[in-house]
Amino acid sequence: MSKRVVTFLLVVSLISVVGLLGVSQQKVTVAVLWSGAELEAFEKALAPFEQDTGIDVVVESVGRDLPAVLVTRLAAGNPPDMAGMPNPGQMKEFADQGALVALNGIVDLSESPKAFVDLASVDGKAYGVFISADLKSLVWYNPKAFAARGYEVPTSWPALIDLCNKIVADGGTPWALGMESGAASGWVGTDWIEDIMLRTAGPDVYDKWVAHEISWTDPRVKKAFEYFGQIVNAPGYIYGGATGALTIFFGDSPNALFTNPPEAYMHRQATFIQSFIKDANPGLVAGEDYDVFPFPAISPIFGNPLLGAGDLVSAFNDTPETRALLTYLASAKAQEIWCAALGKLAINTTVDPSIYPDPISAKAAEMLANAETFRFDGSDLMPAAVGAGTFWTGVLDYVSGIPLETVLESIEASALDAY
Repeated sequence: MSKRVVTFLLVVSLISVVGLLGVSQQKVTVAVLWSGAELEAFEKALAPFEQDTGIDVVVESVGRDLPAVLVTRLAAGNPPDMAGMPNPGQMKEFADQGALVALNGIVDLSESPKAFVDLASVDGKAYGVFISADLKSLVWYNPKAFAARGYEVPTSWPALIDLCNKIVADGGTPWALGMESGAASGWVGTDWIEDIMLRTAGPDVYDKWVAHEISWTDPRVKKAFEYFGQIVNAPGYIYGGATGALTIFFGDSPNALFTNPPEAYMHRQATFIQSFIKDANPGLVAGEDYDVFPFPAISPIFGNPLLGAGDLVSAFNDTPETRALLTYLASAKAQEIWCAALGKLAINTTVDPSIYPDPISAKAAEMLANAETFRFDGSDLMPAAVGAGTFWTGVLDYVSGIPLETVLESIEASALDAY
């Protein structure tokens, strides 16, 4: 019997329990921060569940105020049945309070990679279901430009630096890097730091750093910035130099890979950058004119951990309806609808790869399915004053030439107040 049939039968059996309990109106409320296309996609994914089970799923679109709304409603004793968690950090806070339903023995997570189950777990118990992810640990490049110059994809940091030096020696520029993003300028650089932290200090230290259990002036944090500095501070490595990195809009930055001759050869960014590439260069073919490779390993003992963001759903109320919906959201059927509509990457490892519109998305999904270590974007887990404040501005300051010690001391001062 296939796993999908088993999942369907499990949902049906849960609904049968609802009937046996004499529930007159089958309903479950789900609070989410999604709006627009994401909200439409979620409701589209819910439609088969509602039709098959008769359960009315009431979706409450709260917007970016969701974290505060959940805290307020929980304190008032009126939480929604379920919610899309803003991030794993708040999920853990609710789990520590005993506010969430432990899913072990309720939802079969065997089709989810262990890295994602671990990320949604506290003290060995799962408290959430990841339904999709965006992968950030990617380097975008132009395979034809690489082939014309005889460049090979690097698999280690020394090989990456060797490639950068070769490109410069050939009269080219290795990297396209743009960190301008309005009030959010700087987040692009924080992603670099986070990927490097995972590869130089490892996931355990990364977690301590995000939780401010180690100082921003810790040598391991300084080391991550210094590795970033090997790229941004090296003469000729960045298209437009420091000024370009600080002023070029992040969505325009990868266009430098597709000029003739290329103005740059590599660009580190998440899966979502593909939409910007396609909009600005509609004639390009994914997998032929542009492709990706994993951000290279630095310390061999930590391998190639993956950094990204994801969509996570948890339950505040343990009812047959919430159990049924969580089981469905963990299934391939639900994630195929949700991810196909948005171009996101499914977590369920049995999702049909044909849902992905291009080979790059399929490749990224395979990387996620095989992930041994996955960590959520660190700045998103930190208090806003740090993660979306001094960390963002600190990266900009570092690139602009302010001494690293000064930058880290400033971030640390804000962290002492914020945590």
